[in-house]
Order: sequence, then C-alpha cells, then structure tokens
Amino acid sequence: MTPHAKRETNSATGKDPWARFGWLMAVIWLVFLVYPVIALLRSEAPPAWVIVGWVALVAFIVLYVTGFMHGMRGGGGLGRTPSTRQWITFAALVLCALLSVPAEGGSALSFLPFVMSFASYGLTRAWHWITTVAAVVVTALCVFLLPGGMSYLSILAIVALLGVVNTVSTWLILRSAEAERLGLELATSEGREAVARDVHDLIGHSLTVVGLKAQLVRRLMDSDPERAKAELADIERLTAEAIAGVRSTVAGARVTTLVEQLASSRDSFRAADIEMQVEGEPSALSPVQAITASWILREATTNTLRHARAQTVRVLLLPGRLVVEDDGVGIGAAEGNGIRGMRERAAAAGAAFALGATEDTGTRVQVTW
Repeated sequence: MTPHAKRETNSATGKDPWARFGWLMAVIWLVFLVYPVIALLRSEAPPAWVIVGWVALVAFIVLYVTGFMHGMRGGGGLGRTPSTRQWITFAALVLCALLSVPAEGGSALSFLPFVMSFASYGLTRAWHWITTVAAVVVTALCVFLLPGGMSYLSILAIVALLGVVNTVSTWLILRSAEAERLGLELATSEGREAVARDVHDLIGHSLTVVGLKAQLVRRLMDSDPERAKAELADIERLTAEAIAGVRSTVAGARVTTLVEQLASSRDSFRAADIEMQVEGEPSALSPVQAITASWILREATTNTLRHARAQTVRVLLLPGRLVVEDDGVGIGAAEGNGIRGMRERAAAAGAAFALGATEDTGTRVQVTW
C-alpha cells in the first residue's frame, strides 16, 4: 500500500503528526524509481532525450512529494473535492512520465504505480477507476506487444495488484469516513432530542405549576391577601428557576436531585390541593438511579397536575424502584410527549418502565432497575 492509504480525512490540522511528517513515507516509496534511474544511466537515446529524462524524473519526484503533502493537509481527495493544484499536479505527473519514455523506454512504466496512487487518494473516485484501468491496459499492451515486453511482466503484476489494493483501501477509508459522519449526525440528533426532552420536562412542569398558582392567587386576592402575596412570590421564584433551568439544560449542566424534586412536587401538589404521600427514602436509590427518578417524578407530577384530577398522589421509593400512583381519572387514550420522554429516560438508564392503572381508576407509573 502506498503512503496515501494512511491519510487521515481530517489531516488539515498542522497538529496531526502524520500530516506534518507523512512526506517521509512518500520519500521512502520513491526508492522504487531506482529502475528509471538505472534505465537513464544505461540509456542509448540521444543526449538531449537523456537530459529531458533526468529533468522529468526530478520534476516527478518534487511534484509527487509536494502533491502528497498538499493532499494530506487538506488538498482534497477521498470524498473531498480536489483542489485545482491537485489536478495540475496530476497532469504534470503524467506529462513527466511521458517525457521519460524516449530515454527510458519500458522502464518508464515504473511511474504508473505512483500516478495510480495519486489519482486514487488525491482525486475523485471516477479518476481512480480511469487511471487504474488505463495503467493496466497500457502496461499489458507494452508487455504483450513490444519486443522484449515480457521483461516488464513484473511491473504488470505490480500495477494490477496495486489497482486492487487502492480500490479496496480507498473504499474502506471512504466507508470509515461515512460511518464517522453518520455517527456524528446521530450523536448530534440524540443530543438535540435529549435537550428538547429536558426543556419539555422542565418548562412543562414549571408552567403547569405557575398556572395553578396563578389560579390560586386569583381566588385568594380578596379572601387572603397575605397568602396571595406568598403565592405570587412562589410564582416569581418558579419563573426564575425555570429560566435558569433552561439555560443550564442547554449548556448540558442541568441536574436536579431526587430530594429537590420531591420537595418541588410536594409544593406543586399543595398548590393544586392534592395530597402527596411519600413512602421510603431517596437514599433507597443509587445516585445514578436518583437522577433518572427525579426527571421521571417531575414528568409524572406534571401529567398528574394536567390530566389526572386526582386528590391523592403516592410516591414509593424502594431499592432500585420508583412508583408514582394517583387516584385520578386514569390513563388517556394516547401517549403524549411526556410519557414517551419517561420511557426514553428509563431506557437510557437501563431501567424498565411500566405505565398502567391502579386497583381503582388512577394511574400507576413504575420504574425498575
């Protein structure tokens, strides 16, 4: 495999050691140009063509190494659009090889593996195939049609083998780059879904509680102004917490403890005249389980406040288990975003999520690790 096969698709950064020092491999591979050198030393062609051959050989080496370095540092190829410089370098490499023919004869075929590799790793997929097929055909014609062409049979084998190697290696590199791109898109999509779910849970819960407290304030303004003022202060606090929560969620730093969520849920239910009963201790769940449990409890609280028309809510905390039950009207016909969000959170935490009816007509949410 030529050194191009090891090129990284993100090697444009100068901090990549391969992008900085990969040219050394290009220089090492140039040892195979020893055959044109020998041919030039033994050439019986007119001196002018020998001089042209030497100039073409030196130019080929310079073009190949600099083109190789340019390609590795962002010049294109392997799924990226080649730069204009890459196309000019490729044309110049082919021209140098052709100018070497009068002085070197069949030994000029030794340039083909380098031209093939440059096209495969530095140009487009179409030019990989065009160059590979052309190199195999030209070498085969020289071997089978020129006098003494059988002496170049080893070059034909190298060209054919290199064509296979270049085809397979470039395909693998492109597949790897595509897999990396798809993985990045998937991770980005999952990250966006997670943020959307967090914001939905946070805002949905906060706005539900604020709405209930606003209704309570309206009822208390005349009968109990002091309590109404206290509820307004709570609305102001909840609004500030929601804004801070959205900011920290978008920043990826939003974490609500189970103890905090139990207190928040109790306050929310109290504002809606719903009794909340807690059995067990938050310490029954591990710290990791408690994070998931707090989010699911938040969403269960929001759903109860919005839809259940319940009088009592019971929260059960056991080792590896969270249960939230209410005595409301039961489960609706279709699952909304909240329930889907709870399922996704439980699945992401390696827990089993169950939604069903209680022995009466209420709703039961259960998460088990």
